[in-house]
Amino acid sequence: MDLVAPVVVEPLKRRRCSECRQGPLERMIVEFNAPVCLDCADLGHLVFLRRGDTALTRRAREGSSLWAVVVRHNRRRTRYERQGLLVEEAALARAEAACLADTEARARRRARDAARRAERDAEVTAALEAEILRLFPHCPADRAAEIAGHAAQKGSGRVGRTAAGRALDRGAVTAAVRAAVRHVDTEYDTLLMRGVPRHQARMRVASTIEAVLRAWRPA
Repeated sequence: MDLVAPVVVEPLKRRRCSECRQGPLERMIVEFNAPVCLDCADLGHLVFLRRGDTALTRRAREGSSLWAVVVRHNRRRTRYERQGLLVEEAALARAEAACLADTEARARRRARDAARRAERDAEVTAALEAEILRLFPHCPADRAAEIAGHAAQKGSGRVGRTAAGRALDRGAVTAAVRAAVRHVDTEYDTLLMRGVPRHQARMRVASTIEAVLRAWRPA
């Protein structure tokens, strides 16, 4: 059997209860085209839960033996829009406790996942650094660490985050070293700031890059 929840209205105009004459009413139901306050409608013991938290709303509604939908008329859209629910206070408290437990569990899971990702990222960076030093044994150790860390930075889209980079493909690793040398050991960035087109700037610094790479390669 489908349940039909009472509909509670937040009036736009000042209204008084047609039974007890109390008012103005913050919320009311309409019976026989007349406003009735929540106390007279036997809904006064319920508490308001504003819409927005889907899990909290679902749990509070499922745990409440009596609940009501709260709406307000939107004049611009010419329709009634849901504002939240009225639920039993005990049901809301239980729902809040359950959601809090879920939040703590999700936080612990996120922390574990972050730790695992950090460990994997450290392994990728260390492997990339070792491969850089294997291919370029005369590269200063601090530069190799810097290049590996930069290339493997999460979310960067750089060589170290690609499949080839993670597989320590020789071409991918060399490309990462070449890019680092281009930005650090040449005037490439300065040329770009002067308005030199990228391809021309690369051609102008190519010999400098090759000289650095030759010095870093095995004798």
